[in-house]
Amino acid sequence: MLIRVADWERIRSGEITLQFRRWKRPTVRAGGTLRTSQGVLAIDAVDVVSRVSRAEAVAAGFPTVTALKSSVDGREGTLYRIRLRFVGEDPRVELRSSSDVDGLELKEDALALLRLIAANPGVRAADLAASVGREKLPFKADVRKLKAKGLTESLEVGYRLSPRGEAYLRTLD
Repeated sequence: MLIRVADWERIRSGEITLQFRRWKRPTVRAGGTLRTSQGVLAIDAVDVVSRVSRAEAVAAGFPTVTALKSSVDGREGTLYRIRLRFVGEDPRVELRSSSDVDGLELKEDALALLRLIAANPGVRAADLAASVGREKLPFKADVRKLKAKGLTESLEVGYRLSPRGEAYLRTLD
């Protein structure tokens, strides 16, 4: 679920507590969390709605229902209301800066992926995937697993190793 950059501070402060999306199927679920580079959000509810009140539009960061509707009009799918709240900073940020790799072990395919990123920082995911004969989406899912371990970080385009990822590779040399 993409969130407008301009909304993040207002979500952090609790001023924005709702988001509205048109989806063919929800991409988040009630009771879950959404980990983003801006922090972790708790997803408290995901409901199908047919109408939006002015109070809900304001809680989503829009001055009017019309403004909210213009942000979702033209998209396919059912309208969902997502109740969310900021619960903390992204734990991967601190983990990435750590050089502690004690007990960390990667399987051969994950290690190969880490080395591929180390050798090709800033290269588009589609190009990296193609270079090893893989489809882009499963490739990106595997990169997210490395990111969850604090070994890589996303760039505007592509990826690079985090300090922890570099430390891990140094332990293998």
